Amino acid sequence: MAGSANALQAAIHAWLAGDTTLTALIGADSVFDRRVTGKAMPYLVLSEIVTSDFAPGLEEHIVTIEAWSDAGGRKQSQDIAARVRVLLDGASPALSGFALVNLGHQRTVARREVKSKAQVAAMVFRAVTE
Repeated sequence: MAGSANALQAAIHAWLAGDTTLTALIGADSVFDRRVTGKAMPYLVLSEIVTSDFAPGLEEHIVTIEAWSDAGGRKQSQDIAARVRVLLDGASPALSGFALVNLGHQRTVARREVKSKAQVAAMVFRAVTE
């Protein structure tokens, strides 16, 4: 099953980057696999994927996606998170070389990043691949 996490990340990235409503909220080319210093906010970061064996031939992935905003208050980051949830909860983006069994939202945590003073809405999704 090596590589299913990478295939999942690529599929999620493409799914999010292809949505015009989300692009209107964060701008073009604003979905990253790491935090980009110097990039104007808002943007999304696919920050973490924790992969575990789930059953023979299946892997479980806990995916964290962060909406970063430098706007005052949490509204902008939470609006972005709401759109991401609509796009991914129950979605079935195509994975290269693997099949997505399911993808669902588990929780969203909104916080203020102390160092940068940015607002962050961290969304956690669970995916199973085969």
